[in-house]
Amino acid sequence: MPKTLMFAIIGLFFGTGFGFLLAATTGAELVGHDHGTDAAHDHAAHDHGDGMAGHDMHDQLVEAEAPLPSLMLHVLPDGPQSRNLHIMVSNFTFAPQNVNGDHVPGQGHAHVYVDGVKQPRAYSPYVHLQALPKGTHEIRVTLNANTHGQLAINGTPIEATTQITIE
Repeated sequence: MPKTLMFAIIGLFFGTGFGFLLAATTGAELVGHDHGTDAAHDHAAHDHGDGMAGHDMHDQLVEAEAPLPSLMLHVLPDGPQSRNLHIMVSNFTFAPQNVNGDHVPGQGHAHVYVDGVKQPRAYSPYVHLQALPKGTHEIRVTLNANTHGQLAINGTPIEATTQITIE
């Protein structure tokens, strides 16, 4: 092995060790971004490129235009603690390619909540809900514009709720 490569490896080894020692003696902490195994992703902490810094577009209502979208839910079994959620829509198109873009009437994505905890966004009519604990759970889905604002009809959000029981 050439001497320069050997010196580089030794330098990296001791440099890394020195860096950890320096960090430990100065009280520096390594702070991570832990989602855990069942924590929901908090989208409020991110800029969605909507130009509304400090405002959560998820809480904004976006009035739907004719033809008005509708939403229904159907839950299908998929194993002892998993379910497939079928998000049935009319006059609405899932448009993942336009997320964070301008509002286009009749298109967007859905937000799924299990017991009030936001799950990953739905960009298609089917969502797999896995490893649900035993008991009764409330599933709520909202239709959202590309801007993440919740679609509404006359100020009433377009959403559907159902309950499932895992035994």
